[in-house]
Amino acid sequence: MILAIDIGNSRVKWGVREGDRWLALGSGARGDDSTFRSLPAQWAIEAAWIANVAGETAASAVEAEVARRTARLVWVRSRESQCGVRNGYLDPEQLGVDRWMALIGARHLHSGPCLVVCAGTATTIDVLDRDGLFGGGLILPGLDLMRRALARDTAQLGLDPGRVLDLPRTTADAIASGCMQAQLGAIERQFARFAGQPDALCIVSGGAGREVFDRLCLPKRFVDNLVLEGLARVAGQPAG
Repeated sequence: MILAIDIGNSRVKWGVREGDRWLALGSGARGDDSTFRSLPAQWAIEAAWIANVAGETAASAVEAEVARRTARLVWVRSRESQCGVRNGYLDPEQLGVDRWMALIGARHLHSGPCLVVCAGTATTIDVLDRDGLFGGGLILPGLDLMRRALARDTAQLGLDPGRVLDLPRTTADAIASGCMQAQLGAIERQFARFAGQPDALCIVSGGAGREVFDRLCLPKRFVDNLVLEGLARVAGQPAG
């Protein structure tokens, strides 16, 4: 039984895995003391496998909580190759560990060419070919970050909620629609690079992932916790 933890920019997600199934899943805002409250104290956790992109303060807070549940904490890092995935970054260690775990999770779920999209505070769009090579990817502001940037840096645009429409006729709707179209356009342009290949698929995850996923016009699959899937795979084959 292992505990997988994804410390993101805004939220912490966790899951307890035994064999090939999740026994429990949970999440909370980063810094929320109740994030792990629903994790049964009596469970014998062999180790916690942790991906952290939020810095040392966030890591220390999670470590203090998780150390009560297990004596073994494994902080995963991006590598040149692992679990059937090869890292094409010029400096493999520079790749965000959340992206690396998402790529490993995607490879475990789909063996064909894949576009791996994680839509959260930022949106990452990564290309994984049928041989397991991560060839590169994009990072752009997530939906909420785009909206907040417009509200902060323009004189008369606020954060009023808007609707996503084909032809918006209010400013709020124009902002909501523009931000969404920017996300969809980036994803669909990247997917077009290998759309004609057999079994090409777009896997979408992340807190804003469902909102984006529902509007994509391409072969697709939604996975709630793709980073956790990658962590579970690495925990099962750490030497990959």
